[in-house]
Amino acid sequence: MTSTPSDAGLLSPRESDSESSTSLAQAAQRTLPKLSLPYRRSNASVASLFASTSSAQHSPTASGTSTPPAGVVNASVFSPPASRLANALNSPSTAAQPDEARQLVLRAFAPRVSVLASDDCQELLRHKGINGGLLELLRPFGEKVGGRVVVRDSTGASRPWDDFGIRLTGVSDGLEAPRLDPNPSDLPEYRPARLRTGGDVDQIDELVSRHLHYAQDQPTAGDYFSAPETKPHPSQLTPFYTLYLRRLLSGIPVAPHETFSHPVALVIAISSRNPAPIDELRTLYTTSNTGQYRPPPWVNNEFLRYYVLIHDEDHDDITKSTALYEQMKRHFGLHCHLLRLRSNECLPSDDDSMRLPSCEWLSAGEELGEIAHRESSEVDDDPTPYIFESDAAAIRAFVREMVTQSVVPGMERLSALWNNEVASRRRGIAGKIGMVSKRFTFGFSGRGSSGGIGGSNSNYDALQGFYKPDTPEAVLRKLADYAFMLRDFKLAQSTYDLLCTDYKNDKAWKHYAGANEMAAVTALLSAPIVPSRTRVDSLDQLLETAYYSYLTRCSAPYSALRTLIIGTELLRLRGGSALDDSARWATRILEDRLVGSTGHALLLERIASCYSSRRGHGKLNSGSRHRKAAFYHVLAAEAWLKLDKPRQSEQNLTLATEIYANSLPPSSLQISSFEHLETFLLQLKQAVVESRPATRDDGDATEQQKNQEDTLADVETIQEQPSSGQRSHARSLSTNTAAAPAAVSGLDPLGVAVLPPPHSPTLEERPDPANDGFE
Repeated sequence: MTSTPSDAGLLSPRESDSESSTSLAQAAQRTLPKLSLPYRRSNASVASLFASTSSAQHSPTASGTSTPPAGVVNASVFSPPASRLANALNSPSTAAQPDEARQLVLRAFAPRVSVLASDDCQELLRHKGINGGLLELLRPFGEKVGGRVVVRDSTGASRPWDDFGIRLTGVSDGLEAPRLDPNPSDLPEYRPARLRTGGDVDQIDELVSRHLHYAQDQPTAGDYFSAPETKPHPSQLTPFYTLYLRRLLSGIPVAPHETFSHPVALVIAISSRNPAPIDELRTLYTTSNTGQYRPPPWVNNEFLRYYVLIHDEDHDDITKSTALYEQMKRHFGLHCHLLRLRSNECLPSDDDSMRLPSCEWLSAGEELGEIAHRESSEVDDDPTPYIFESDAAAIRAFVREMVTQSVVPGMERLSALWNNEVASRRRGIAGKIGMVSKRFTFGFSGRGSSGGIGGSNSNYDALQGFYKPDTPEAVLRKLADYAFMLRDFKLAQSTYDLLCTDYKNDKAWKHYAGANEMAAVTALLSAPIVPSRTRVDSLDQLLETAYYSYLTRCSAPYSALRTLIIGTELLRLRGGSALDDSARWATRILEDRLVGSTGHALLLERIASCYSSRRGHGKLNSGSRHRKAAFYHVLAAEAWLKLDKPRQSEQNLTLATEIYANSLPPSSLQISSFEHLETFLLQLKQAVVESRPATRDDGDATEQQKNQEDTLADVETIQEQPSSGQRSHARSLSTNTAAAPAAVSGLDPLGVAVLPPPHSPTLEERPDPANDGFE
């Protein structure tokens, strides 16, 4: 982890607030001109930020994921049901290693734990070299808890998880918009919490574009583009699409209609240097409860407080710290921990030194800010701080103890309480009769009452757009989200189904969309195989309702995009006819222009991979979608070429020509029969060859001319090659880097628009009618 995600900011100011604002403004002014230039190659510290996409070592083993077992036939009308796939994805032996997309979804919706530290604690960590304070130090270690975490579901059954984690956040994270007004009168005030807020699709698009520029400009021996023979199976995610999906699910904003970003616990930390530790802990508790850091009115403030005493191993007495720790447990209960850290700064030359691990779930704005900061820096060394291995071991033990002994048991206890006291009553006969009487009451009540839209009996505050945290509807939503974060999908799905009816009756459309979204996601996660066509239709209805309500009724394009992308990836895991549904929802995203130019090209590739994964049956290969896959690869090649990404374009064009060569019949329907298609492929191939970097000498020019003639022949040979023939992979792409590609206008992570944004599809404005008759 770098020095970005901290309350200290990009430049880690150590002086007063006025001095930090001045220094940040100067740094931003130095950084802004860099966004209009090609990426700097002189600063070696930037390379570590692109490591996830610049190497072909992006393997399932490295990321902790795996693909479904080989040899499983997709379930469709042309093949038997894929029961082996369902058993493999749900069995305890492979539960911790599902497909990569499923793994990302499971890890994205992790419990949030806020961090609030005293001034003396932050000063100790700054002296240690951690400019971001306690949050920067703890945050990387919470993303994956060491060892197995056992979670007990609503039926009392225990299940271990190897990939369980939490998200450590600041007390103000997710409350501010990721970017301010693009045309402010002056430089806006710098707020790290705003950079840590996700949900900005334009920033995600710009970030992936930067990664693509870096990967194509600096090919290496293990480069993703230079090793076509080691390409992953079409069912796997490409590193750039994985980055897009991860950043889309990172930094979920705090919103009233869902509680995934609401804190489940708060870490209150002080150091052994504090002269009045007990009073300081009480002051911090009051600040988080009713003071400066009080959450919004729609957030339930009755969450766990976890008290931490940080002992200075280098300068303080452990005997006094132990006595203080015992006093803390007498005053605040058992949810306390003594964290022993060294206050001396760790140097790379120390024997037991190690770099602070990098965060995997950064927001797009946060990563863009760190890239801009490093590109503007005159120092080539990686600014990531070093810590002692003893400190890292102590932090891992602290995080595991907090999660396994306090956070998870507390969530299980609250889930059981809410399930017995609220959800069980709603599921019974009395609850159903009450809902019927409530609906009739709404019909005869006046619409001008002070309650919700439907009448005085509604708990929905239509003016402010939320339910109070103590209302049954808010408690049920929290129960469903807790069950989802604990991966009890059966309880979560039944609770979301209850909420859909309540929110629809109250006309709380954003809550209604969120309940339908998560009902579809839990249904897809709980059972990988659709038992019947009726179930498929119900999933389509849930996704359609959530998407329509998000986009048309609520004007929430980010939530609509998240709904369809998650649904697309989870439907793809089912195989068979579900692959067609997956491609159809991805096409819906493109039709409504919910993504930028880079996201548009990535989704075209993803649609092609969905059709490539569809297997046929019999000698005629009935049910396969090879020609559709080739068509979308051609569209992706054209889209990448427009974005000045020739290597990505040539990769898709090579796949398209291979599919056409191997799938077309040997006689009647050769590609030469489709005159316009043949002409278009030849023109596209020529454009790809011409867009390669220019050569510097005659020898290189001769070699490029030879490569051009060979690549142009690839399309022409399809006319003469039968479908049963086997084609080898194309040559490795040219790696000449004499001329850098054209610069792409960047988005300023601080919210200042200094250059026009890159040309990309924009969102369509839609009306927001009160009652459009959809339901």
